[in-house]
Amino acid sequence: MSVSTPIQWADCTCNPIMGCTGCELWDVNRQSCYAGAQHEHFGEVRRGFSPDFSEITFWPGRVATAAAWPDLAGRRRAGKPWLDGLPRVIFVSDMGDALCSNVPFEYLRREIIETVAGRRGHRHRWLWLTRRPERMAEFSDWLAAQGIRWPSNLWTGTTVTTAGTTSRIDDLLNVGTDATVHFLSVEPQLEPLDLSLWLPRLDWIIQGGESGNQPRKFELRWAQMMYKDCQEAGTPYFLKQLGGYVFRGEDRVRLKDHHGGDWTEWPDDVPRARQVPQKVDCRSRTHSTQMLSCREAGGCPIR
Repeated sequence: MSVSTPIQWADCTCNPIMGCTGCELWDVNRQSCYAGAQHEHFGEVRRGFSPDFSEITFWPGRVATAAAWPDLAGRRRAGKPWLDGLPRVIFVSDMGDALCSNVPFEYLRREIIETVAGRRGHRHRWLWLTRRPERMAEFSDWLAAQGIRWPSNLWTGTTVTTAGTTSRIDDLLNVGTDATVHFLSVEPQLEPLDLSLWLPRLDWIIQGGESGNQPRKFELRWAQMMYKDCQEAGTPYFLKQLGGYVFRGEDRVRLKDHHGGDWTEWPDDVPRARQVPQKVDCRSRTHSTQMLSCREAGGCPIR
């Protein structure tokens, strides 16, 4: 966990568990997950990591520590002006997946739900991302059976990388209640995607290309198409990065930033859009957003 992060759409990160039992970005065929790569590098030498990324380690108390961090509502963010005025935005589980099957629901209720909804936790905005939204939906139903409502300040998200992973969206939409915010991290996008069927029911789209070792292709038209579709659906859109292997048709676009996250060097036809929902009316799926131009933002941090 970290009280600050270069991730453009969050102020900080918090991990009640570390590690993951695998997904399409970390299996026997390919290991390109950022969190997995960090564990491979630091797992045996730095405290706070799992010795092995495939082994879940529990870190009780971390969410409570994050809940005690100062409120940032109404404050400006150096380098991230799109977050200005918002509550502190905390990314939950950037270094693992807390919905892996061997993480007990009782642990998640105690560490996440009760803390997020508590006296200190309710001041912040928590964004919980998983590649296992079907289990998040089961957890939501398990809570509801005990009369526990999903906290309105706990936003729920899942990662979509290919057309074959879009089924996760239906599971995500079964999490929580009408007051629950649902978002997608379309990163890394690995092929053309049409999300128009789901966009009217989603509250935020974050898009990005792949970085790291041997990144796969990201087409500029994918960003153009996603931005257009989000505009038509009225869904806030955030382009995080273009990745490390960017193309316009057959021509490679070379960028100095190896993550493709410095929007000051993006081609002119790429949407410099970093919309962040300010207020969300979940019943009508209408959003109040803030978006800054590249010039207004003065560039951006990169990861």
